[in-house]
Amino acid sequence: MRYHDETPTGPFAGKHTHLSTRMGSQPFADTTQRVDVEGLTRPKPRKLAIKKIPPELRRGKPAYKSESVWYRRIFKRLSEDSQYQRSAIQLAFALLCLWIGAEFTLFMQWGTSGGAEAFMPRPPGVEGFLPISALISLKYWWHTGIINNVHPSGLIILLAIVAVSLLLKKAFCSWLCPVGTLSESLWMLGQRIFGRTWDIPRWLDYPLRSLKYLLMAFFVFSVAGMGLDALRMFIYSPYNKMADVKMYLFFADISSTALWTIIILVLLSVVVKNFWCRYLCPYGAMLGIAGWLSPLKITRNKETCVDCELCTKACPSRIKVHKAGRVWSDECMSCMACVAVCPVKDTLDVRLSRKSRPVPTPVYGMLVAGAFVAVTGMAMLAGFWQNSISREEYLRRFQSLDAPVYQHFRGEVPAYGPHD
Repeated sequence: MRYHDETPTGPFAGKHTHLSTRMGSQPFADTTQRVDVEGLTRPKPRKLAIKKIPPELRRGKPAYKSESVWYRRIFKRLSEDSQYQRSAIQLAFALLCLWIGAEFTLFMQWGTSGGAEAFMPRPPGVEGFLPISALISLKYWWHTGIINNVHPSGLIILLAIVAVSLLLKKAFCSWLCPVGTLSESLWMLGQRIFGRTWDIPRWLDYPLRSLKYLLMAFFVFSVAGMGLDALRMFIYSPYNKMADVKMYLFFADISSTALWTIIILVLLSVVVKNFWCRYLCPYGAMLGIAGWLSPLKITRNKETCVDCELCTKACPSRIKVHKAGRVWSDECMSCMACVAVCPVKDTLDVRLSRKSRPVPTPVYGMLVAGAFVAVTGMAMLAGFWQNSISREEYLRRFQSLDAPVYQHFRGEVPAYGPHD
């Protein structure tokens, strides 16, 4: 049986043979696999190809590793290592969410005790976990120009998330979202336990990914069908005013069905990367669509790419980065994992266009956090953050939470009077 050597591709073939000349007459002699002429044996990726990259093309080693002073080492690593920087931002945002949760728990203790416990003001940031209310507030604001005073910060947080996505693709999901951070931590835990995670077959992956779009479509069309009177009735209803309280009580006294659903989702997230985010999150579906409009996209320089496929292997969203010129996929979360592992300088980075200058990785991370903080910060300064529900009104509503006006019957808000 006759064999032939695999022909080098990328910058080491054809019109780019000048790179091969600098690397020797047979740059991949020790890294290619012989392939059967009849195609009975498939070639394996050249795993050692990166060792043959000329020094002038290879990305330099991080400077932080040579820094002996610990705090300087941290600052240098934050400026050089995108994944370290992303983990720091994820941690900061997760701690902020935990702080909001602790404050809201104390607020709940005050309310459920009838005011016997010490009073803790309700943290407005909790409205970030009321996506349906925020979506309704968005449509109401779009048609009336009014930012309602029931859950104003919920609308502002939604606008901030969309703004980040329009500018930086789905970067919110991988840099700021606490659920995304938890999901990533779970599959990393799975890798440590089992040594790997499992990919759902493509024939099943595609229909499963459509589920989040179906959920998004359901919520969007439900809200789109509401007139202004219905929007106003929902926003100022007793149910919506206490929606965050009802949400807390749902998890504090969770049913066995809901608990097992969460447990199953957690277990699936341990063995499948980003299971919730990839298949079920309607927020992620919406941000994926918004991300198509983002001018900043991960861009691959085909002229210098060595086809090592490390970028594709690093991508948690299973995008074939090594085959893309610019990554348009709605699944791209701009986590920068692919950029971090690319061994050739000026080959994989974030750009406005193919010919524009790349955005430095530390700048990209600051843009993600900065855009979100800028939108929410301006809202705080403009007075569109705190709601108008007084301490006395909250206490009164806590005492009547079991009343019919605080229930939600099959998607419909119960009728209520002016004094409810």
